[in-house]
Amino acid sequence: MRCFWRSLPYLLRPPRSALAASCHAEADIISTVEFNHTGELLATGDKGGRVVIFQREQESKHQSHRRGEYNVYSTFQSHEPEFDYLKSLEIEEKINKIRWLPQQNAAYFLLSTNDKTVKLWKVSERDKRPEGYNLKDEDGRLRDPSMITMLRVPVLRPMDLMVEATPRRVFANAHTYHINSISVNSDYETYMSADDLRINLWNFEITNQSFNIVDIKPANMEELTEVITAAEFHPHHCNTFVYSSSKGTIRLCDMRTAALCDRHAKFFEEPEDPSNRSFFSEIISSISDVKFSHSGRYIMTRDYLTVKVWDLNMENRPIETYQVHDYLRSKLCSLYENDCIFDKFECVWNGSDSVIMSGSYNNFFRMFDRNTKRDVTLEASRENSKPRAVLKPRKVCVGGKRRKDEISVDSLDFSKKILHTAWHPSENIIAVAATNNLYIFQDKVN
Repeated sequence: MRCFWRSLPYLLRPPRSALAASCHAEADIISTVEFNHTGELLATGDKGGRVVIFQREQESKHQSHRRGEYNVYSTFQSHEPEFDYLKSLEIEEKINKIRWLPQQNAAYFLLSTNDKTVKLWKVSERDKRPEGYNLKDEDGRLRDPSMITMLRVPVLRPMDLMVEATPRRVFANAHTYHINSISVNSDYETYMSADDLRINLWNFEITNQSFNIVDIKPANMEELTEVITAAEFHPHHCNTFVYSSSKGTIRLCDMRTAALCDRHAKFFEEPEDPSNRSFFSEIISSISDVKFSHSGRYIMTRDYLTVKVWDLNMENRPIETYQVHDYLRSKLCSLYENDCIFDKFECVWNGSDSVIMSGSYNNFFRMFDRNTKRDVTLEASRENSKPRAVLKPRKVCVGGKRRKDEISVDSLDFSKKILHTAWHPSENIIAVAATNNLYIFQDKVN
C-alpha cells in the first residue's frame, strides 16, 4: 500500500433543485456504497430512498487521464416512506444496503433494502424505439379504425440512450425488526436478509415465502441479551454463512447440518482483558460489520475502536487487530452522551485481501497494510480534494504538545463521520461516503 492517493473529482449527489437543496440535506445523506463485480458501476443509496448509479468513463487515447472517473449513469427512487397501521409505526425509506448480482446479460441487477422490504431492480439501456404501430399513432393514442387502410410493419429507430430502472421483485412482510444486512449467495439463486433477531433465506424467484434459517428470539423478550448486527454468505461455499452479534461474537453456520441453523459450526470470540473492563466495554465490543475475505479464508469484523481479522481455523482470538482510533478511548463518556458511541462503521478489503479500510470521525478514513503493517490516515474533504491532488496523511495528537501538521483529538468534528466505504474489486480505487458527498480516490499513477 502506498500512502499517496489522488482524488478524482468528488461527486455530489445529483441536485434535486436549488430551492430543495437545503430542505433535502437530510434525505441526501448517503447510507450505503457498493461497487458491482467488475467495478465499472458504483451504486449509492441515501436516506431519501434514492439509488444513484455511477458508471466509469471508458478509456480513450486522447483522454487517458480521465480513465477511472465515474459519472452519473442512473438515478431512481427505490423505496418510499410507509406507515405500518397495525403497529402505528413509520417505516423509513432510507436504503440500508445495496448488493449487486453478477451480470449475466446486457442488463444489471441489484438488491436494495430499507428496514422492512427488499427489492430486486433491473437496470437496462434502451437506444432504439419501435415506430409504425398499426392501431396507435406515434404519441401512443389509439387511431380511428376506419382510418386504417393498410397494414404497417413496425420498425426500430435509433433514439437517445435511455437508462431504465424497473423493479422486478419485491420481497416484503418477512421481518418484524429492522433489516441490517442482505447477502447474495454464491449459487446466485438465493440470498439472505438479516434483522436483529432473525435471518431469512430467499429464492430470487419466490417473493411470498422465505425460510427462517436463524432465530435467536427468546421465548421471553426480557431474557434477550444480544442481537444480530450483520450477516454474510461465504464467497465460494453456498452452504456457509457468518453472522455477528452485539456481544462481539461471530458464529459460522452450515446449512447442511439442519434447516434451522440455531447451532453454529464455529464460534469466534476474543476473551476480554479484565483490566480493560469498563462501563462501555459491552457497547464498544458490539460488531457493526462482518466481511469474508475474497479468498474465503478470513473474516474481518469492525467494532467501535478496532478492526479484527479472524482465521476460519482459529476461533479463540483474532490473528490481527488494528486500532482505528484508539485515541478516543479517553473520550468514551462524551461519545456516549452524544450517541456517537452507537455509530455503525463498515470495513472493506481490497481486491487481493492485503489492505483493509475503515472509517473514522472528522471525515478521516484509515488503511492498514496486512503485509508491511503500515497504516495511514487520510481525509475526505472538499478543501483537500481538488481533482488529481495527492492526499496528505493526517495525524491525531493526544498529548498537550501538537506539531504543525497534527490535529488535536479535542478538535475532531464528530458530526463528520465516514461510516460507508467501498473498494474496487480489482483496482486501487475507493469510494468514501462523507455525509451527502461521495469521494472517489485512486492510487497515485506515476
